[in-house]
Amino acid sequence: MQKYVRAAALSCGVSMCALSLVVADMPEAWAQANTTYDFNIPAKRRLSALADFTAATGIQVVRPGAGAIGGTSQAVSGQYSAETALRAILAGSGLNYRFTGTRTVAIEAQGGDAGGGDGGVAPGEGIALDTIDVRGAGEGIGRGGVSEVNVTSADLERRNANDIRSVFRGEPRITVGSSLPMSQKVYVQGVEETNLAVSIDGSRQNNKVFHHNATTIIDPNLLKAVRVDAGVAPADAGPGALGGAIAYETKDVADLLAKDGLGGFLKTTYNFNGNTSTNNLAVYGRQNGFEALGSFNFAKGSEFTAGNGQEVLGTETDFVSGLGKFAYQSTDGHRFEISHEQLRDDAMRPFRANVERMVADESRWPVVRPYTLDRQNTVFTYTDVSPEGWWDPKFVLAYNRSKVAIDQYLVRTSTYDYTSEGITDSLNGKLENKFALSIGNIVTGVDFYRDRAKYIGNTPSTSEKADNIGAYAQARLTPFERTKLSFGVRGDHQDFEGVNGFSSSDQGLSGNVSGEYELTSFLIAKAGYSHVWAGVPLAENYVQNAAWDYGAGPKSVTSDNYTAGFVVPYEAFRFEAGVFQTEIDNARVPLWAANMALRAFDVQTRGFHIGGTYNWGDGFARVRFARTDAEIDGQPADTYLGQYLTAPLGDVLAFEVAHTFTQWNLTVGADVEIVFDYDELEDPATGIGKIEGYEVANAFVEYRPPSLSSLTLRGEVKNIFDATYAARGTYGLEYGTGVVRPLYETGRTFLVSTKIDF
Repeated sequence: MQKYVRAAALSCGVSMCALSLVVADMPEAWAQANTTYDFNIPAKRRLSALADFTAATGIQVVRPGAGAIGGTSQAVSGQYSAETALRAILAGSGLNYRFTGTRTVAIEAQGGDAGGGDGGVAPGEGIALDTIDVRGAGEGIGRGGVSEVNVTSADLERRNANDIRSVFRGEPRITVGSSLPMSQKVYVQGVEETNLAVSIDGSRQNNKVFHHNATTIIDPNLLKAVRVDAGVAPADAGPGALGGAIAYETKDVADLLAKDGLGGFLKTTYNFNGNTSTNNLAVYGRQNGFEALGSFNFAKGSEFTAGNGQEVLGTETDFVSGLGKFAYQSTDGHRFEISHEQLRDDAMRPFRANVERMVADESRWPVVRPYTLDRQNTVFTYTDVSPEGWWDPKFVLAYNRSKVAIDQYLVRTSTYDYTSEGITDSLNGKLENKFALSIGNIVTGVDFYRDRAKYIGNTPSTSEKADNIGAYAQARLTPFERTKLSFGVRGDHQDFEGVNGFSSSDQGLSGNVSGEYELTSFLIAKAGYSHVWAGVPLAENYVQNAAWDYGAGPKSVTSDNYTAGFVVPYEAFRFEAGVFQTEIDNARVPLWAANMALRAFDVQTRGFHIGGTYNWGDGFARVRFARTDAEIDGQPADTYLGQYLTAPLGDVLAFEVAHTFTQWNLTVGADVEIVFDYDELEDPATGIGKIEGYEVANAFVEYRPPSLSSLTLRGEVKNIFDATYAARGTYGLEYGTGVVRPLYETGRTFLVSTKIDF
């Protein structure tokens, strides 16, 4: 225990000496809807409160038509998303809001009435509200850094996300391989997600179960937003952010209900390719400071058909997920919340769940077998939503667990032998405080994790363990006009224990520095750097061997991240470009063989991205391009080691467009992804070939009947041109179908969905 105390004291001392720079990137279309802002708006005339809202967020507020806004709003004080603050300001007014574009939100009357509610248009109060144009004002210092990517609730709804791949659709810097949700892996600027700091509702995830499976599977129906720090991550993103961080946030009652009362929704989606039905029921309520939410999702269906007309074996759907939250917020701002999220995927899957089949396996084992994946995440959080002075605390205590159970068979037979299990879990938490300054804020805190990885089979059980305690400080400042800066550092001490009783300890420092400077009113330059110490990563469960010899012990993994770029925001247009590079040293990838416990590689990913967005109030058009080159020990990355480190990704071009016809309550949209050929691995001598490119287009139409505003109808077609392809980042793409048949994506797919709020 003394060594933990000494490590914590040393880390805290170093943390308080932080010297670096991190700046928030300006969010994309609708991104402000879930970016967190600091509000200090007293109870006042609603029109004035909306003006304060615009000043704090930079989001333009528009009142269509000649209607007026009146009445008095409640106080909004603390750190909230833009949507949460809007709901509070409009509570009791009889008014709704709708995000219509970048930094633009329309205020509309419920049922077509003007004003209304708790005062509607009081004499002498109500005036027509024109657009409040504060372009560039109030953007503030965000949570992340110069390479932040935000996926907002508006993005999730527009994409009708039903798996992690669709969550990140249109984001070419983020690649998701595999068409099977339970085996999808996320790559951020080429770095596989086990080398990122991944969290769900602030809970660190430890999901390195089996390379055939997804690392962090989550139901998008439960999500309200995702934040990705690509490459350079802040110190308070958590330990282990070698290539950045991903933070998933699930829905809260405040995101669904603006005032005391009850509510809910029922959403049903039917996918004609695979005859899959997905049903999501949620109920929620709030009263006198108490909040409760329950959400249940159930999906069932058959195997889907690829573009070549063939069924993709092992792709049937049998999925259940749920989310429960309970919170209490006192009148003086103390908020306590506990949440539990759980999912289960239980179906026949390919023998190796990350490929449809391998030719060499067909004579040895059955083509498909039962896989059961269970994951749960429980989080307790305390915050003060009405902080005073320098006291703005946050406390998180969390536990998560992932288990994969797989039937094993006797070689060259279909005779069942035993069921193996891989279990990883993490007990983790943090205590931090935000110190508000006139030029920004500084977050300081301590965190810890106790991670375990265990394998249970027909041999003696094995496990690896890692305990870590860290301390950090991260400043986000605007010290000069047109300048955004941040500096952060963290110190960590880790104890590692191997499968045979081997143990070791190590400690290290991490730091980040980045910044943004407004050269002119329409040109912003930015750059960043981080060095990360991540200790020893646990081996995945299914490669653990009780005979491993750790020798002098595994080396701690470190990384260096670089990023630079510029942004051109000009009226409704936004152009951005950047370059990036990540170098990871001693990335541990053990194999089962007795002498492979210490196998490690040096990884490098680098590339650039470029893109532009144009918004016209009721819609937007966006184009983005990214090139990602990846090397492992100086050689081009392949998909085998890509399961653990990085993958051959290459060039990706993405288009998105959407428009809302407000007079008809009708929204239409489409997106196109073009992935180019990749020939870095082509070698006739080994039979490894070029990875073929592909083009895939999707479109949707969504309608809300004016006579029944609580009903939403949607029709969607995916892969319009019926392309036969496997998504980049999927295992086995370079080997050819004579060796590996990869998991192809769905062919042309029609979906219809209905959602009714009550």
